[in-house]
Amino acid sequence: MRGPVVVLGDTLLDRDVEGVVNRLCPDSPVPVLDESAASDRPGGAGLAAVFAAAQGAEVVLVTALADDAGGARLSALLAAAGVQVYPLALAGATPEKIRLRARGRVLLRHDRGGTFGEPGQPSDEVLRVIGAASAVLVSDYGRGVARQPALRDALSATRAPVVWDPHPRGPAAVPGVHLATPNESEVRELVPALPGASRLATASRGAQGLRRRWRAGAVAVTLGGDGALLCHAGSTPLVVPTPGSAEGDTCGAGDRFAAAASLALAQGALVSEAVQAAVAEASAYVAGGGVAAALPPPVRPTPTSFAGPGGDRVGVAAVATLLGEVRAAGGTVVATGGCFDLLHAGHVATLQAARQLGDCLIVCVNSDASVAGLKGPDRPVMSEGDRARLLAALSCVDAVLIFDEPTPDAALSWVRPDIWVKGGDYATGGGDDAATLPEAEVLRRWGGNTVVVPYLDGRSTTDMIVRSIGERTR
Repeated sequence: MRGPVVVLGDTLLDRDVEGVVNRLCPDSPVPVLDESAASDRPGGAGLAAVFAAAQGAEVVLVTALADDAGGARLSALLAAAGVQVYPLALAGATPEKIRLRARGRVLLRHDRGGTFGEPGQPSDEVLRVIGAASAVLVSDYGRGVARQPALRDALSATRAPVVWDPHPRGPAAVPGVHLATPNESEVRELVPALPGASRLATASRGAQGLRRRWRAGAVAVTLGGDGALLCHAGSTPLVVPTPGSAEGDTCGAGDRFAAAASLALAQGALVSEAVQAAVAEASAYVAGGGVAAALPPPVRPTPTSFAGPGGDRVGVAAVATLLGEVRAAGGTVVATGGCFDLLHAGHVATLQAARQLGDCLIVCVNSDASVAGLKGPDRPVMSEGDRARLLAALSCVDAVLIFDEPTPDAALSWVRPDIWVKGGDYATGGGDDAATLPEAEVLRRWGGNTVVVPYLDGRSTTDMIVRSIGERTR
């Protein structure tokens, strides 16, 4: 593949709540679910991106993330799955789908997130990565990303094969897509069926109608456990049956189908070959246990708050509130990060200089597990809670966010700061110093900038710890 596989569309936060039902509610004849476990995962375009990344592909996800706890959780989950997020701003709340389940069966689905938020403008880097893709999958969930004009122009201009997984509430596919992958119910909504027509006749008529309407190269209608029907330029459709029994939880099977077809096209397969590979992948996915068995282990939720002094400025909720206020006023968001183990004058100088660059300063702090992975089992000296509280107590710090990963990439994808600040000896060489910062590439995804600020010489947490140990052993 000459470039990454780009997945573009709306990402939702899916949550499965597992439990047991042993009684009815006393004031209403409905079952009472006693919760025993819950798990979060990316849904929509995010799930398709995770599936593609699990096959070893380099995957870029172009999606909109809201300034709320759901957006932060999605960023962490996507980073843990190896997906590179190129975020757009999202007005409003993160859409969530919550499934209440007992013994493997869904009792109720609870949707929340309100009305559709308007996605922000894509950066130049987003448009560039679409043009450099080996394949593009548009995973439309009808919430606005696939309707964004600049993104549609980029999709029309790319030379990569485009797969369009449509939604009845979404826009028409851009003209010339290689493959559209609606399911049966979507086809019926988009192209009304003739009375009395058979299932295959309805699917074939709908596929041909969409192919002509969208000027698509081919349309594959997924038929659940019966495989898929592919219509292309010829008059006779191709029916691709499943290789075996595919009974089980079908949640996410359409995303798995579309992701598999996109990967096959990125590797040079014919459309018919891509559809056959996608049917096999989706069938194996359902037979293997569905979404619960296919996703990587869940990551720890980011702390939302801490009790005690300074706790109201620590965590996702505090950062989300701050972001909403500053962006509503048209302000500049500045962020910096680090371990901050044993806060010293060098740290304070960096933080004070960073705060002067904008209208708020958010500090991203490595969690205890992250520090131990970077510094060794004897670190940190101070717990993440204490480090966060000390930082939040500084007048130059507006909010603190703790992250578990080795790098702050996931946190940055959610916060989307206008400026990322580093202090230290980064600016001692010649040339484009900012380009050497590891976070610079991430900031470019939404048009942010990286800068360095002066650092006080002779201040080092590690040196302080070594000196302290030396003095105690004399």
